[in-house]
Amino acid sequence: MWLINSSIGRKVVMSVTGIALILFLTFHCCMNVAALFSGEAYNTICELLGANWYAVVATLGLAALAVIHIVYAFILTAQNRRARGSERYAVTEKPEKVEWASQNMLVLGIIILLGLLLHLFNFWYNMMFAELFPSIHFDPAPADGFGKIVSTFQNPIYVVLYIIWIVAIWFHLSHGFWSAMHTLGWNGKTWFCRWKMIGLIYTTILMALFLIVVLAFAFNCAPSLCCGA
Repeated sequence: MWLINSSIGRKVVMSVTGIALILFLTFHCCMNVAALFSGEAYNTICELLGANWYAVVATLGLAALAVIHIVYAFILTAQNRRARGSERYAVTEKPEKVEWASQNMLVLGIIILLGLLLHLFNFWYNMMFAELFPSIHFDPAPADGFGKIVSTFQNPIYVVLYIIWIVAIWFHLSHGFWSAMHTLGWNGKTWFCRWKMIGLIYTTILMALFLIVVLAFAFNCAPSLCCGA
């Protein structure tokens, strides 16, 4: 099957899974922003997305998308290295007009993967996993997602790690967004620069909102904390 065996097919899979993950990040961002203004609203969303059949199915689907995206990234990186052979050692200067993110997508991907594992431990494991296995004691309670946000970002180490993670995601998405559009063929002469600008603006706003949530809870200045919502 060409989606698996050909280089172009693998890039298409990378692009489609990447766009799907960006859409999930958009939903996740909206959910996090709700926590800024109302802890009750955030916990209501957590309850809606708790340990039920559609949440479990969605989680498995997201996990599959992430695994496919990561595996194909490693395959394409290895393929590119093999194609260049010893020539990759011959160039000592960085080529012009090549973005830093483009040259370091694998490193960024590894940082993002490590951050994802930390995030899954801090939130998914302590919330949905805890609901699936109620005999295990968790503090705060699994249903108190808002309390989990507060307790997590009171730890300055987690704050620093999340900031690094968010910055790495921004670099990854700022290149990956328009690269996906390019791979899918939506890159005519007119739209090439437009997609780059749209991707940059969109990913900057998206990751800035994630960063605002982290900093607001780190410095105890979220409206939901001030109002006791």
